[in-house]
Amino acid sequence: MQFIETLSEGTNVHSIYLCKKKQELKTKAGKAYDSLTLQDKTGTIDAKIWEPGNMGIGEFDNLDYVDITGGITVFQGQLQLNVTRARRCHEGEYVPADYLPVSEKSIDEMFAELTKYIDQIEEPHMKKLLQLFFVEDKDFVSNFCSSSAAKMIHHGFVGGLLEHTLGVTNLCYYYCKAYPTLKRDLLIPAAMLHDIGKTRELSAFPKNDYTEEGQFIGHIVIGVEMIDDKMREIPDFPPILATELRHCILSHHGELDYGSPKVPAIMEAAALNFADNTDARMEIFKELINGSNQPDWIGYQNGLATNVRKTEI
Repeated sequence: MQFIETLSEGTNVHSIYLCKKKQELKTKAGKAYDSLTLQDKTGTIDAKIWEPGNMGIGEFDNLDYVDITGGITVFQGQLQLNVTRARRCHEGEYVPADYLPVSEKSIDEMFAELTKYIDQIEEPHMKKLLQLFFVEDKDFVSNFCSSSAAKMIHHGFVGGLLEHTLGVTNLCYYYCKAYPTLKRDLLIPAAMLHDIGKTRELSAFPKNDYTEEGQFIGHIVIGVEMIDDKMREIPDFPPILATELRHCILSHHGELDYGSPKVPAIMEAAALNFADNTDARMEIFKELINGSNQPDWIGYQNGLATNVRKTEI
Protein backbone atom coordinates (compact mmCIF):
# COMPACT_ATOMS: atom_id res chain seq x y z
CA MET A 1 0.00 0.00 0.00
CA GLN A 2 1.19 3.52 -0.83
CA PHE A 3 0.41 5.57 2.25
CA ILE A 4 -0.44 9.21 1.57
CA GLU A 5 2.35 10.55 3.77
CA THR A 6 4.90 8.84 1.48
CA LEU A 7 3.62 10.38 -1.76
CA SER A 8 5.59 13.10 -3.54
CA GLU A 9 5.54 14.96 -6.82
CA GLY A 10 6.01 12.60 -9.76
CA THR A 11 4.93 9.46 -7.88
CA ASN A 12 2.88 6.95 -9.88
CA VAL A 13 0.07 5.72 -7.65
CA HIS A 14 -1.76 2.40 -7.65
CA SER A 15 -3.33 1.84 -4.26
CA ILE A 16 -6.62 1.65 -2.36
CA TYR A 17 -7.91 4.72 -0.50
CA LEU A 18 -11.05 5.71 1.36
CA CYS A 19 -13.05 8.29 -0.59
CA LYS A 20 -13.86 10.74 2.19
CA LYS A 21 -15.60 13.19 -0.15
CA LYS A 22 -16.66 13.26 -3.79
CA GLN A 23 -18.06 16.27 -5.66
CA GLU A 24 -19.16 16.64 -9.27
CA LEU A 25 -17.96 20.06 -10.44
CA LYS A 26 -17.31 22.04 -13.62
CA THR A 27 -14.35 24.05 -14.78
CA LYS A 28 -14.74 27.69 -15.81
CA ALA A 29 -15.04 26.42 -19.36
CA GLY A 30 -17.97 24.23 -18.33
CA LYS A 31 -16.15 20.89 -18.49
CA ALA A 32 -17.27 18.34 -15.89
CA TYR A 33 -14.78 16.84 -13.44
CA ASP A 34 -14.84 15.07 -10.06
CA SER A 35 -13.10 16.50 -7.00
CA LEU A 36 -12.16 13.95 -4.33
CA THR A 37 -10.71 13.89 -0.86
CA LEU A 38 -8.90 10.57 -0.40
CA GLN A 39 -7.83 9.31 3.01
CA ASP A 40 -5.76 6.70 4.77
CA LYS A 41 -4.48 6.56 8.34
CA THR A 42 -1.57 8.87 7.49
CA GLY A 43 -3.66 11.75 6.16
CA THR A 44 -5.71 13.03 3.24
CA ILE A 45 -4.95 14.20 -0.28
CA ASP A 46 -6.86 16.25 -2.83
CA ALA A 47 -7.59 14.28 -6.00
CA LYS A 48 -9.17 15.10 -9.35
CA ILE A 49 -10.78 12.99 -12.06
CA TRP A 50 -10.55 15.17 -15.14
CA GLU A 51 -12.23 12.62 -17.41
CA PRO A 52 -15.08 11.16 -15.30
CA GLY A 53 -16.64 9.54 -18.36
CA ASN A 54 -13.49 7.58 -19.12
CA MET A 55 -13.95 3.79 -19.43
CA GLY A 56 -11.43 3.28 -16.62
CA ILE A 57 -13.49 5.26 -14.10
CA GLY A 58 -16.03 3.11 -12.29
CA GLU A 59 -18.95 4.13 -10.11
CA PHE A 60 -18.22 4.93 -6.47
CA ASP A 61 -19.39 7.37 -3.79
CA ASN A 62 -18.52 8.96 -0.46
CA LEU A 63 -17.04 6.52 2.09
CA ASP A 64 -16.35 3.86 -0.53
CA TYR A 65 -12.94 2.20 -0.64
CA VAL A 66 -11.55 2.81 -4.11
CA ASP A 67 -8.68 1.25 -6.05
CA ILE A 68 -6.95 4.30 -7.53
CA THR A 69 -4.43 4.66 -10.36
CA GLY A 70 -2.93 8.04 -11.14
CA GLY A 71 -0.03 10.44 -10.70
CA ILE A 72 1.03 13.07 -8.18
CA THR A 73 1.45 16.72 -9.18
CA VAL A 74 1.72 19.94 -7.16
CA PHE A 75 -0.97 22.61 -7.35
CA GLN A 76 -0.69 25.86 -5.35
CA GLY A 77 1.95 24.31 -3.13
CA GLN A 78 -0.09 21.21 -2.26
CA LEU A 79 0.09 17.66 -3.57
CA GLN A 80 -2.71 16.65 -5.91
CA LEU A 81 -3.51 13.19 -7.24
CA ASN A 82 -4.72 13.13 -10.83
CA VAL A 83 -6.78 9.95 -11.18
CA THR A 84 -6.79 7.98 -14.43
CA ARG A 85 -8.47 4.78 -13.21
CA ALA A 86 -10.81 4.14 -10.27
CA ARG A 87 -12.68 1.03 -9.12
CA ARG A 88 -14.88 0.56 -6.06
CA CYS A 89 -13.42 -2.21 -3.89
CA HIS A 90 -15.24 -5.11 -2.30
CA GLU A 91 -15.06 -6.09 1.36
CA GLY A 92 -11.96 -8.15 1.98
CA GLU A 93 -9.76 -6.16 -0.40
CA TYR A 94 -8.79 -3.67 2.29
CA VAL A 95 -8.07 -3.46 6.02
CA PRO A 96 -10.30 -0.71 7.54
CA ALA A 97 -7.71 0.13 10.22
CA ASP A 98 -5.35 1.32 7.46
CA TYR A 99 -7.76 4.15 6.66
CA LEU A 100 -8.47 5.64 10.07
CA PRO A 101 -6.15 8.51 11.01
CA VAL A 102 -5.03 7.88 14.59
CA SER A 103 -3.13 10.01 17.10
CA GLU A 104 0.60 9.39 17.12
CA LYS A 105 0.41 9.29 20.92
CA SER A 106 -0.85 6.43 23.07
CA ILE A 107 -4.54 6.87 23.81
CA ASP A 108 -4.24 4.92 27.07
CA GLU A 109 -1.30 7.02 28.27
CA MET A 110 -3.00 10.30 27.35
CA PHE A 111 -6.19 9.32 29.15
CA ALA A 112 -4.25 8.27 32.25
CA GLU A 113 -2.41 11.61 32.23
CA LEU A 114 -5.67 13.55 31.82
CA THR A 115 -7.55 11.76 34.59
CA LYS A 116 -4.71 12.31 37.08
CA TYR A 117 -5.90 15.91 37.24
CA ILE A 118 -9.10 14.72 38.92
CA ASP A 119 -7.15 13.75 42.05
CA GLN A 120 -5.88 17.36 42.37
CA ILE A 121 -9.36 18.88 42.48
CA GLU A 122 -10.32 19.77 46.06
CA GLU A 123 -13.82 21.18 45.52
CA PRO A 124 -15.98 18.06 46.12
CA HIS A 125 -18.82 18.85 43.71
CA MET A 126 -16.43 19.59 40.85
CA LYS A 127 -14.41 16.47 41.57
CA LYS A 128 -17.58 14.36 41.54
CA LEU A 129 -18.63 15.95 38.23
CA LEU A 130 -15.35 14.92 36.60
CA GLN A 131 -15.63 11.42 38.07
CA LEU A 132 -19.15 11.03 36.65
CA PHE A 133 -17.78 11.72 33.17
CA PHE A 134 -14.26 10.29 33.11
CA VAL A 135 -14.50 7.41 35.61
CA GLU A 136 -18.08 6.18 35.92
CA ASP A 137 -19.53 6.76 32.42
CA LYS A 138 -17.87 4.04 30.35
CA ASP A 139 -19.83 4.85 27.18
CA PHE A 140 -18.74 8.48 27.39
CA VAL A 141 -15.11 7.48 27.96
CA SER A 142 -15.18 5.18 24.92
CA ASN A 143 -16.66 7.89 22.69
CA PHE A 144 -14.37 10.58 24.09
CA CYS A 145 -11.20 8.57 23.48
CA SER A 146 -12.15 7.59 19.92
CA SER A 147 -13.51 10.98 18.77
CA SER A 148 -11.75 13.64 16.75
CA ALA A 149 -11.57 17.28 17.79
CA ALA A 150 -12.66 18.58 14.39
CA LYS A 151 -13.87 17.50 10.99
CA MET A 152 -10.74 18.75 9.25
CA ILE A 153 -9.10 21.84 10.79
CA HIS A 154 -7.08 20.37 13.68
CA HIS A 155 -6.82 17.07 15.57
CA GLY A 156 -9.09 15.44 12.98
CA PHE A 157 -8.14 11.88 13.87
CA VAL A 158 -9.04 9.06 16.26
CA GLY A 159 -7.92 10.21 19.68
CA GLY A 160 -7.81 13.83 18.50
CA LEU A 161 -10.36 15.05 21.03
CA LEU A 162 -8.44 13.43 23.87
CA GLU A 163 -5.10 14.79 22.61
CA HIS A 164 -6.49 18.32 22.25
CA THR A 165 -8.21 18.21 25.65
CA LEU A 166 -5.00 17.05 27.32
CA GLY A 167 -3.04 19.81 25.58
CA VAL A 168 -5.52 22.47 26.73
CA THR A 169 -5.60 21.09 30.28
CA ASN A 170 -1.80 21.03 30.50
CA LEU A 171 -1.68 24.66 29.39
CA CYS A 172 -4.33 25.62 31.94
CA TYR A 173 -2.38 23.84 34.68
CA TYR A 174 0.65 25.96 33.73
CA TYR A 175 -1.49 29.11 33.78
CA CYS A 176 -2.61 28.28 37.32
CA LYS A 177 1.00 28.12 38.46
CA ALA A 178 2.02 31.26 36.56
CA TYR A 179 -1.05 33.25 37.63
CA PRO A 180 -2.10 32.14 41.14
CA THR A 181 -5.21 34.33 41.05
CA LEU A 182 -6.80 31.76 38.74
CA LYS A 183 -9.07 29.29 40.50
CA ARG A 184 -7.61 25.90 39.67
CA ASP A 185 -10.70 23.99 40.77
CA LEU A 186 -12.70 25.86 38.15
CA LEU A 187 -10.19 26.17 35.30
CA ILE A 188 -8.92 22.58 35.22
CA PRO A 189 -12.44 21.04 35.12
CA ALA A 190 -13.46 23.59 32.48
CA ALA A 191 -10.45 22.58 30.38
CA MET A 192 -11.25 18.88 30.72
CA LEU A 193 -14.90 19.44 29.82
CA HIS A 194 -14.71 22.28 27.28
CA ASP A 195 -15.11 20.14 24.14
CA ILE A 196 -17.08 17.12 25.39
CA GLY A 197 -19.98 18.15 23.14
CA LYS A 198 -17.89 17.05 20.17
CA THR A 199 -18.64 13.44 21.11
CA ARG A 200 -22.15 14.18 19.82
CA GLU A 201 -21.40 16.96 17.33
CA LEU A 202 -19.30 14.69 15.10
CA SER A 203 -20.10 11.18 13.91
CA ALA A 204 -17.75 8.24 14.39
CA PHE A 205 -15.00 7.38 11.93
CA PRO A 206 -14.68 6.82 9.05
CA LYS A 207 -17.45 9.36 8.41
CA ASN A 208 -16.33 11.93 11.01
CA ASP A 209 -18.92 14.44 9.82
CA TYR A 210 -21.42 16.71 11.53
CA THR A 211 -24.45 14.98 13.03
CA GLU A 212 -27.92 16.48 12.86
CA GLU A 213 -27.52 17.59 16.47
CA GLY A 214 -24.11 19.02 15.67
CA GLN A 215 -25.44 21.03 12.74
CA PHE A 216 -28.46 22.39 14.61
CA ILE A 217 -26.94 23.05 18.05
CA GLY A 218 -23.14 22.73 17.99
CA HIS A 219 -20.70 21.30 20.49
CA ILE A 220 -20.60 24.31 22.82
CA VAL A 221 -24.29 24.17 23.74
CA ILE A 222 -24.32 20.35 23.59
CA GLY A 223 -21.46 20.32 26.09
CA VAL A 224 -23.32 22.58 28.53
CA GLU A 225 -26.39 20.32 28.25
CA MET A 226 -24.24 17.28 29.03
CA ILE A 227 -22.73 19.03 32.05
CA ASP A 228 -26.16 20.08 33.30
CA ASP A 229 -27.38 16.48 33.08
CA LYS A 230 -24.50 15.26 35.25
CA MET A 231 -24.85 18.14 37.71
CA ARG A 232 -28.41 17.02 38.45
CA GLU A 233 -26.95 13.80 39.83
CA ILE A 234 -24.86 15.72 42.39
CA PRO A 235 -26.78 16.97 45.46
CA ASP A 236 -26.40 20.64 46.38
CA PHE A 237 -24.09 21.60 43.51
CA PRO A 238 -23.23 25.27 44.27
CA PRO A 239 -25.26 27.44 41.83
CA ILE A 240 -22.55 30.09 41.30
CA LEU A 241 -19.90 27.43 40.63
CA ALA A 242 -22.22 25.76 38.13
CA THR A 243 -22.83 29.09 36.40
CA GLU A 244 -19.12 29.92 36.25
CA LEU A 245 -18.37 26.53 34.71
CA ARG A 246 -21.15 26.96 32.14
CA HIS A 247 -19.79 30.39 31.29
CA CYS A 248 -16.29 28.98 30.70
CA ILE A 249 -17.69 26.42 28.26
CA LEU A 250 -20.00 28.89 26.51
CA SER A 251 -17.23 31.45 26.01
CA HIS A 252 -14.24 29.24 25.22
CA HIS A 253 -14.10 30.29 21.55
CA GLY A 254 -13.52 33.81 22.80
CA GLU A 255 -15.60 35.82 20.33
CA LEU A 256 -19.19 35.86 19.15
CA ASP A 257 -17.97 35.62 15.53
CA TYR A 258 -16.23 32.34 16.37
CA GLY A 259 -19.39 30.69 17.67
CA SER A 260 -19.29 31.51 21.38
CA PRO A 261 -22.66 32.69 22.75
CA LYS A 262 -20.72 34.80 25.29
CA VAL A 263 -17.27 36.38 25.48
CA PRO A 264 -15.09 35.63 28.53
CA ALA A 265 -16.14 37.62 31.59
CA ILE A 266 -13.95 35.92 34.21
CA MET A 267 -10.22 35.18 34.28
CA GLU A 268 -10.71 31.43 34.07
CA ALA A 269 -12.84 31.74 30.93
CA ALA A 270 -10.20 33.96 29.30
CA ALA A 271 -7.44 31.51 30.24
CA LEU A 272 -9.44 28.62 28.77
CA ASN A 273 -9.93 30.55 25.54
CA PHE A 274 -6.20 31.28 25.26
CA ALA A 275 -5.28 27.65 25.94
CA ASP A 276 -7.84 26.32 23.46
CA ASN A 277 -6.68 28.70 20.75
CA THR A 278 -2.99 28.00 21.39
CA ASP A 279 -3.33 24.22 21.23
CA ALA A 280 -5.52 24.34 18.12
CA ARG A 281 -3.24 26.73 16.23
CA MET A 282 -0.05 24.88 17.09
CA GLU A 283 -1.65 21.68 15.80
CA ILE A 284 -2.74 23.43 12.58
CA PHE A 285 0.84 24.59 12.00
CA LYS A 286 2.20 21.11 12.79
CA GLU A 287 -0.19 19.36 10.40
CA LEU A 288 0.52 21.88 7.63
CA ILE A 289 4.28 21.55 8.00
CA ASN A 290 4.25 17.75 8.23
CA GLY A 291 1.86 17.45 5.29
CA SER A 292 3.79 19.67 2.87
CA ASN A 293 6.80 18.82 0.76
CA GLN A 294 7.62 22.48 0.15
CA PRO A 295 11.05 23.50 1.50
CA ASP A 296 9.96 26.96 2.63
CA TRP A 297 6.67 28.71 1.85
CA ILE A 298 3.70 26.36 2.10
CA GLY A 299 1.04 28.78 0.88
CA TYR A 300 -1.90 30.77 2.19
CA GLN A 301 -3.97 28.97 4.82
CA ASN A 302 -7.53 30.10 5.50
CA GLY A 303 -7.57 28.66 9.01
CA LEU A 304 -4.64 30.87 10.00
CA ALA A 305 -5.39 33.80 7.65
CA THR A 306 -1.75 33.96 6.59
CA ASN A 307 0.84 32.55 4.21
CA VAL A 308 2.73 29.88 6.18
CA ARG A 309 6.45 29.20 5.98
CA LYS A 310 8.67 26.51 7.39
CA THR A 311 11.49 27.79 9.60
CA GLU A 312 15.08 27.29 8.48
CA ILE A 313 16.65 25.81 11.58
